[in-house]
Amino acid sequence: MHELILLRHAEATPHGKDGKDDRERSLTEHGRSEARAAGEWLSEHRIGYDRVLCSPSERTKETAALALGQVEPDYEDRIYDATVGELYDVLDKNWDAERVVLVGHNPGIEQLVAFLVEGRSEDYRGMPPGGIARIQFDGALSPGVGKLTVFWSPPN
Repeated sequence: MHELILLRHAEATPHGKDGKDDRERSLTEHGRSEARAAGEWLSEHRIGYDRVLCSPSERTKETAALALGQVEPDYEDRIYDATVGELYDVLDKNWDAERVVLVGHNPGIEQLVAFLVEGRSEDYRGMPPGGIARIQFDGALSPGVGKLTVFWSPPN
């Protein structure tokens, strides 16, 4: 059984604030709380992982550090601003790992949940900042065959 944990970055500062590039946006204080809450949830449920794939943006790096601790992620440029197809390709190339965490952005993350579980990739809203989707697979990575076992969002 392969398992995928999708973690959307926690709440970030607004785009355009301080003239920073979108990739340089950091987490807000509330976002840091969301990321820590995600980490506590993962720890409480003893959810382990073999590999962490993370967008190289500042907000995803911060989310990964706060939620996953001292683990050194594999930073994948293709995760930033990725389409469902690009995210699927990243996962396919990492399918040798039994349990993978992917830390990324909307709309790609929430569309990926729909694609893997329901076989559709059209616009799909529902992955909140700091949210987690846990998907299990019996066999190969394939659209519409994943089983969504957990959908968690941090408390407000």
